[in-house]
Amino acid sequence: MNIDKQCINAVRILSADAIQKANSGHPGLPLGAATMAFTLWSKMNHNGKNPNWQNRDRFILSAGHGSMLEYSLLHLFGYKVSIEDIKNFRQINSIAAGHPEYLHTPGVEITTGPLGQGICNAVGMAIAEAHLSNKFNRDNYNIVDHYTYSIVGDGCLMEGISGEASSLAGTLGLGKLIVLYDSNKISIEGSTDIAFTENVAKRYESYGWQVLKVDDGNDVESIDKAIDDAKAETSKPSIIIVNTIIGYGCPKKEGKASAHGEPLGIDNIKALRKNLGWTSEIPFEVPNSVYETMSQYINSGIEKEENWNRLMKEYKNKYPELANEYEIWHDNNIDEKDLLENKDFWNFDKEMATRESSGILINRLSNIIPNIIGGSADLAPSNKTYMKDRGDFSKENRNGANLHFGVREHAMAAIANGICAHGGLNVFCATFFVFSDYMKASMRLSSLMNLPVVYVLTHDSIGVGEDGPTHQPIEQLAGLRSMPNMTVFRPADSRETAAGWYYAMTNKTTPTSLVLTRQRLPLYEGDARRALRGGYILRESKKNTPDLILIASGSEVELIYKAYDKLQEHGIDSRVVSMPSFELFEAQSDEYKESILPKNVRARLGVEALSSFGWYKYIGIDGDMISLDHFGESGNAKDLFKKFGFTVENVVDRAIKVVEANKELAF
Repeated sequence: MNIDKQCINAVRILSADAIQKANSGHPGLPLGAATMAFTLWSKMNHNGKNPNWQNRDRFILSAGHGSMLEYSLLHLFGYKVSIEDIKNFRQINSIAAGHPEYLHTPGVEITTGPLGQGICNAVGMAIAEAHLSNKFNRDNYNIVDHYTYSIVGDGCLMEGISGEASSLAGTLGLGKLIVLYDSNKISIEGSTDIAFTENVAKRYESYGWQVLKVDDGNDVESIDKAIDDAKAETSKPSIIIVNTIIGYGCPKKEGKASAHGEPLGIDNIKALRKNLGWTSEIPFEVPNSVYETMSQYINSGIEKEENWNRLMKEYKNKYPELANEYEIWHDNNIDEKDLLENKDFWNFDKEMATRESSGILINRLSNIIPNIIGGSADLAPSNKTYMKDRGDFSKENRNGANLHFGVREHAMAAIANGICAHGGLNVFCATFFVFSDYMKASMRLSSLMNLPVVYVLTHDSIGVGEDGPTHQPIEQLAGLRSMPNMTVFRPADSRETAAGWYYAMTNKTTPTSLVLTRQRLPLYEGDARRALRGGYILRESKKNTPDLILIASGSEVELIYKAYDKLQEHGIDSRVVSMPSFELFEAQSDEYKESILPKNVRARLGVEALSSFGWYKYIGIDGDMISLDHFGESGNAKDLFKKFGFTVENVVDRAIKVVEANKELAF
């Protein structure tokens, strides 16, 4: 295979020039990995003129700090990344951001910031491809038939999250997942030997991967053959260990830690040009001969998509119903009105824990929305996330919709991001709420990317009981509420849980965290769809202006609901507000919010069996809060709620004090 070295060196020069101009960035990886990256891209099925072609191969730069490698490739392969964009690398409003960003740069498949995330995303995309191909492909009509590639660095493989995902990928036998390991043995602090001496090849062999090696990262033929060998192995994922030199081509930086994360400097870039035989001294100037060579690859990509389009046309003629279903899955157009008016979906007639009603709703949804896929971190019997009659996704059964992530919360969330970003599927994942801490980095990236992943988080308070403080969430709810673009929904009963699931499945721009109880909760009268406003009046005062507003979420709504009657006996007329979602409430009009929490009623009491952080926005400086701003302890849930003041009696006592204090303030 003869690839013009000028094209590979164009990747290096563009990367070095952009980083130098920005005076910020990571030149080491683009210089060292340019050959294997270019060789891979020259072989991939992708079309720069249509980055959203559904059957394209997916490429993920897990070592996202080397982003200029990807931007240079995108530019050369005909994507809408111009030389001007590259000149504005890392600048405000540039599409060439510091790390690759999903929906920000054409051709970037997913946001990879923290190291190790990208390889997990790749596992998710490979799962999606395997599930969709099993569903839709027919003999001679492989309309879902693409590979997922990822370039990882030493840092990615040091991160524990990559080990979690790689172990699962081997178990699942994801043969269309191919990882290229940029093994340059250098990290920021120096040689990787100071902290990373394991045998990566043996580790991945033990995971059940095919391990291939390329001794020279600039040997195009060896890299090309290794990729072919990886594609030939269909029963297991492959990792190609490519020995590279960080900062390759720059005499004073080659093989040194200083090449990793700082501009090369003007003199070193001159030396780089000379060493690579790059004749132009003008920054960002690429010879016409390079663009002429690249046009062949660009045209090849266009042709590959055209061939697929012809195949798809034939497929539609031969399998019209299946083709229509394929389009529905990928358009992901859920009929919101039908779901909103579906009485069977919303119907509950007995008390139960919201984790249990969530499990019922998942199964109702799986009968309405067939492209749901998801699972738990080895907790499905407790999370109630198992979908009946949908099968288990495995090496032997790609059609299964129940995912078994094992005890791998960190990787689970990142894999879910990959499934969601791939397209064609609605994904959820689940664990105990307290373990959302293990998932937080990936949940943050869901929010950053506008990926509507559903997080099912059960055992939501000291109601966990005997498992004790290690398993009792306290600050987690406030933490998720503080995350931009994350919708947090803590329902008070099964009907509110239905509202949470409705929102999670119909919104397209935010992930949703459904925070659910272990303990049984009552059912409240009224239209559950009002919970979609985030906060609403559950019990109204008898007066036009209430003496007091009681506000709670989740299981604590029961306390304020019952306190209403007790307060009436004390001559206090209260309003009971259920607040399942701060985010949805804040999205309402000022008029609506004022109608629920009028400013002239300053006597307010909030109740939530978690941290009070964030609540004072609603209770104000004249209000009070019954919360848990310390860790819990082991014991029966009922005893714990009583010990920590989550009783109707304490709500009544504190409410009376709030009302009396506000009367004094009035004078």
